[in-house]
Amino acid sequence: MELTLVHWLYGIFTLLIIITMIFRKGVVLPTLLGTFIIAWVYKGSIVDGFTAIFNANLIAAQELFSIFLIITFMLALLNSLKDLGADVRMIQPVQKVMVNGHVSFFVLVATTYIISLFFWPTPAVPLICALLVPAAVRSGLPAIVAAVAIALAGQGMALSSDYIVQVAPSLSATAAGINPGLVADKALVLSLIAGGVAILLAYVINRKSIRSKDDPLNKNELTTLNTAESTKNEAKTNNLTRWSKIFAVFVPLALLVVVVYMMYNKLFTGSGGLVGGDGAAFVGGVAVILLLLSTVAFGRHHALDYISNHITDGFVFAFKAMGPVIPIAGFFFLGSTDFSGSILGVEEGPSLLFGLVESTQEFLPQSALLAAISVLVIGIITGLDGSGFSGLPLTGALAASLETSGMDAGTLAAIGQLGAIWTGGGTIVAWSSLIAIAGFCGVSVMDLVRKNFLPVIIGLLVMVMAAVFIL
Repeated sequence: MELTLVHWLYGIFTLLIIITMIFRKGVVLPTLLGTFIIAWVYKGSIVDGFTAIFNANLIAAQELFSIFLIITFMLALLNSLKDLGADVRMIQPVQKVMVNGHVSFFVLVATTYIISLFFWPTPAVPLICALLVPAAVRSGLPAIVAAVAIALAGQGMALSSDYIVQVAPSLSATAAGINPGLVADKALVLSLIAGGVAILLAYVINRKSIRSKDDPLNKNELTTLNTAESTKNEAKTNNLTRWSKIFAVFVPLALLVVVVYMMYNKLFTGSGGLVGGDGAAFVGGVAVILLLLSTVAFGRHHALDYISNHITDGFVFAFKAMGPVIPIAGFFFLGSTDFSGSILGVEEGPSLLFGLVESTQEFLPQSALLAAISVLVIGIITGLDGSGFSGLPLTGALAASLETSGMDAGTLAAIGQLGAIWTGGGTIVAWSSLIAIAGFCGVSVMDLVRKNFLPVIIGLLVMVMAAVFIL
């Protein structure tokens, strides 16, 4: 394929974006500037350059708005459960299982993973750290090891698949031009492989530091924890109403039924399950009904105001978390023939990113392993900005371009997604949401990064090998 000036410009700005991510700076400015210049050169009109910026962001917002909705509804539900005190009640029984430090490690892993799948790690971490980490430390688990368990299970394994909320698979699949369900299924399997390896390796490395339940060091560590939130929650549980008890059982059961139905529909009906955004829409719809019921239960006379506040707070959180992704996605949508025509206002748009990759394939060996490692490395680099999500449009678009290497686009997109989120989602960069875990657990964030680094890198490498040679 003959490359034009527009192809070279797109490649230069893509490289500039990657370099900017390496230096941990925001990439919104170069993506907006790149969209403007590329459209200007392609159309030969500065007016069309201005128009393309708006079109790219509008199309990206249209494609991704379902993601904003699902985040909004799930966070609104979590906030309504906090009003009732049901969030505290839901995980209180888990404390009784923490009989020693070894058991506590895996209890933290399981609890964090399950809650993070439904509500995302960021809203879930304060609850888990406030209620379960003190109990884990009392049982003999060092606070730093507790932080490792929470980070690997939540920010790593749960968020990298994002199987229930499906924000990450939707971003990856939209950029790759494939079904989000395909990416979600691949990412779930690969995240369990990467997470399983990382968590088991972290346990083996740190098992000798786990103390007995009667060790005096346990009491000393408890004094360093941020227990203000824990004390507040413990006081709150003394005044829980009957509605908190009801919803503490009803909401997990309802969400469990949702998961069972989705898995049954996928595995046994022959219909392929809830495809595309239907799965996320189903979860979001159930969350809305649960939100309505819990809001009415908390304050039936003020339910109209309460639900509006919760949804508003959910939208604010969604736009803070995902807002910068829109211009980034718009730039990489410009590189895809599926969207470039609409952005540039032409009937058939150029395939900029695919053209660049295609032009280099004759110089590269056609290796599935090389393609998988390349996408993983790009994903890790994009995660260095501390977000984990901003690079998904790039890794998704690259996955579609590298499909001819012998691996399908869904698997490649899932590999890039795991690389980006395990890195920037909050396991091995100190300027990510990992700071929150370190703060709640009363440990140094740099110490936590060092504890996580080796298990995470080995887990990701094993995951790539499994994807290439087994899956």
